[in-house]
Amino acid sequence: MARMFRVLGVLTLAIGLMAFAGGLIEMALLFFFQTAFFILLGYLNLSERSYILTFWGYMIVAFLGFTYYSVFVMEMPY
Repeated sequence: MARMFRVLGVLTLAIGLMAFAGGLIEMALLFFFQTAFFILLGYLNLSERSYILTFWGYMIVAFLGFTYYSVFVMEMPY
């Protein structure tokens, strides 16, 4: 299970690098922070239950953040 978080770290690093190359600095920084979080979590050697609960917590925070941003922050095109 720990390897999966390292794989997520590599994938978020790739997305962050592509965002940085495209000039999306805020998005790139967000994905670089996620990369550091996933890589650090991958080397903690927690139990499988801890990894699953951490991932669920991450997904809830990510979905709530995305929903808040898309509803209250983004301007709606008319």
